[in-house]
Amino acid sequence: MPTSPQRAYKAVFFDLDGTLLPVDMDGFLKAYFESLGKYAAQHGYNPKEFTDALNKGVFAMIKEEGGRNDERFWRTFCAVLGIDESERLEYEQLMEGFYTTAFDELGALITPTPESALVVNLLQEKGYRLYLTTMPLFPRVAVEKRVEWAGCDPQAFERITTYDNSTSTKPHLAYYRENIEAIGLKPEEILMVGNNTREDLAAMQLGLDGYLVTDWLLNPDDFDIESVKHGSMADFLKFVEALPKCESGQAGKDLLDQERLSKQANAVGHDANTVEHGTDATEHDTDATERNANAAMHDENAVERDA
Repeated sequence: MPTSPQRAYKAVFFDLDGTLLPVDMDGFLKAYFESLGKYAAQHGYNPKEFTDALNKGVFAMIKEEGGRNDERFWRTFCAVLGIDESERLEYEQLMEGFYTTAFDELGALITPTPESALVVNLLQEKGYRLYLTTMPLFPRVAVEKRVEWAGCDPQAFERITTYDNSTSTKPHLAYYRENIEAIGLKPEEILMVGNNTREDLAAMQLGLDGYLVTDWLLNPDDFDIESVKHGSMADFLKFVEALPKCESGQAGKDLLDQERLSKQANAVGHDANTVEHGTDATEHDTDATERNANAAMHDENAVERDA
């Protein structure tokens, strides 16, 4: 079994549920839908209709591609309820209210693993760039709360995938391509850490290395886990302790940030030039109008003299 570091990583992609956050997803999702249905009923909505629309919206995010995930979710959600998408605001506000109040109660179902925070903090200290590549089916507030339940700081992650900043889901390779492009690194410079052999190890098809956390292992395809790095979160902590410092991690992020700022500045400069050009053109047109007006007055005076 490969267990020791073999590559020069610059970044680590983390799954959340079942990896950093120790949770039985079947039990959690059951409690989640019950809690959300109860919250909807308390606010005057039919809980069965609401959760049915929610389920179908989530299914659309998972099975379809094209456009942002949240757009597919709300399009399906509204269609199931038979309402126009322009009416979705009240449902967005309802969901936001749930995530900032009743959703917190579900955190009581979680007993965090101390190693999760230790792993994240140690990787930060060593200079590795961190992405939270969790299944992007939730708004950011719901993801950040689950990160906190895991005992971790959401600010530790340079990017957190959510339903409104992603256009695909796991195990679609488009999801991983999107995040590789966002971080600006070569796939072989990234380690993907997860607990699902299908959803998380799909990243290895693009050249990422993988580490399978087995505490809450999901292996729907009977994958041979002996063929990849794997172990408990406590084992992964030892793996991280053996990693060298990553001197180029922060430097790479700074360079990427500079490139993005440069592109933004160029775009602003282009817009300013366009405005300036438009102003010049307007002034030119104004001068031409004045010349035409003077010419017309000259012609009018000539007519008067002839008369």
